[in-house]
Amino acid sequence: MGQTSHADVTRTLDDVVIVGGGLAGLFCALKLAPRPVTVISAAPLGQGASTAWAQGGIAAAVAEGDTPQSHAADTIAVGGGIVDENVALGLASEARARIEDLLQYGVPFDRDLEGKLAVGREAAHSARRIVHVQGDRAGHAIIAALIETVRKTPSIRVIEGYVAEALLADGGAVTGLQLRAAGDPTAAPLIVPSRAVVLATGGIGHLYAVTTNPVEASGLGLAIAARAGAIIADPEFVQFHPTAIMIGRDPAPLATEALRGEGATLINGKGERFMLAINPLAELAPRDIVARGVFAEIAAGRGAFLDATKALGAECAKKFPTVYASCIEAGIDPAKQPIPIAPAAHYHMGGIAVDKHGRTSLKGLWAGGEVSSTGAHGANRLASNSLLEAVVYAARIAENIDGQDFGVRAVPIAPASIPRNCAMPPLIETNLRQMMSSNVGVIRDANKLAEAVTAFAAIEKDTGNIALRNMATTALLVAASAWSRRESRGAHFRSDYPNEDPAQKYRTMTTLDKARTIAADLSDAAQAVRRASAGA
Repeated sequence: MGQTSHADVTRTLDDVVIVGGGLAGLFCALKLAPRPVTVISAAPLGQGASTAWAQGGIAAAVAEGDTPQSHAADTIAVGGGIVDENVALGLASEARARIEDLLQYGVPFDRDLEGKLAVGREAAHSARRIVHVQGDRAGHAIIAALIETVRKTPSIRVIEGYVAEALLADGGAVTGLQLRAAGDPTAAPLIVPSRAVVLATGGIGHLYAVTTNPVEASGLGLAIAARAGAIIADPEFVQFHPTAIMIGRDPAPLATEALRGEGATLINGKGERFMLAINPLAELAPRDIVARGVFAEIAAGRGAFLDATKALGAECAKKFPTVYASCIEAGIDPAKQPIPIAPAAHYHMGGIAVDKHGRTSLKGLWAGGEVSSTGAHGANRLASNSLLEAVVYAARIAENIDGQDFGVRAVPIAPASIPRNCAMPPLIETNLRQMMSSNVGVIRDANKLAEAVTAFAAIEKDTGNIALRNMATTALLVAASAWSRRESRGAHFRSDYPNEDPAQKYRTMTTLDKARTIAADLSDAAQAVRRASAGA
């Protein structure tokens, strides 16, 4: 469809604006039909969405003998003790209905010989309940089907090629958005009014140097909501996928967990299965445990590999065509050779705090998908629950919005002075991503976190590039909350506090102001130490 003209963007907008062209945004738009909505996407629909990269599928208790209660129990078990149990059960209970919706939208989920939905098993699930498409092509197939349906829906207006770089609010209520043409930092910003905004902008993976996420997943939605005053939940909990394929690509291709579900093993450079000594579930242990196991082998210089040669062999190409193609392109035959892997930033359990309807702390602002934090994932997401959460909450948001009359169009309160926007400084962006990986990654400690907090706060305060400022805002929120949580829980692991602390068995609720205060205090403390050292 290409980039939309300025005139098209600035003509009268519908009262509901959805930011994000991935699963949550498109599903919400379809569920709102025939109510008019505008979908704003920086990239052509689907191209900047993590949905298209998802290989495993969607978790849903659709098989005979499986139940939503069992699915919820598995979700709670891996969530580090802070999953909202009512949210988890609600998510699991609505799964079947949302799968039916996707089937109606044309998603070709795999079926068995009897015509029933085929289901696979992934780590920490007690049953086979992952519905998929052609083994590892679920994300691609789902987003393709939704895009086709959206394009045919007259009530949905799509604006591609524009970034929502600021959320405008007045008195705790949303009034509009500040947009800018994607890829043109010096373009004039556009102010568009709306009393109802749905953020579905995805996660934060691209804040890290090694990630499976597309470049658009740089924490934008979380940043603009936080800067407008929204409450942010659980930002310290970042899930690292243990088996990103290390072939020099950014983002790194993903070796889906389903490979291990089919018997592939994790070995080091000596050919030893190292997970057997770490956890009774070995390769099918929760992701945080597997990620730390892989990280330890790499740190020790032994390397880490995913070996599918015995379990799958020649079947690898048929059952997992995406993984197979990525490996072959890099000169690796996974049917005959182990695949080099490393942990990569994959999914953010934290995000904009929302209630059961997807409402945020700001009036007129909803959030769905990875940019939100519902309480369903706790400290560690269960495999294939992310796409499920996206469709469940997208439907709930649509239901909550539908029927509401937002009255007179909002008059957006533009910033007193929109800062001059300069080009993204590539070295600073690279340094930020490297610091997130080294200081706020799989294994963390107080000193490295403090260094990251003060560095990100300085960038957020001083940079002249709005995109970099938003990246630094989200990085600051993650690092400051990780510094504050002095324990290890789920995907958050502190080498200086390696155990869970029962007194910290709660979700984090924070704001950008709180993160800035932590940064200021750490900076003051560091200066005091330097002065004392100089005096000595």
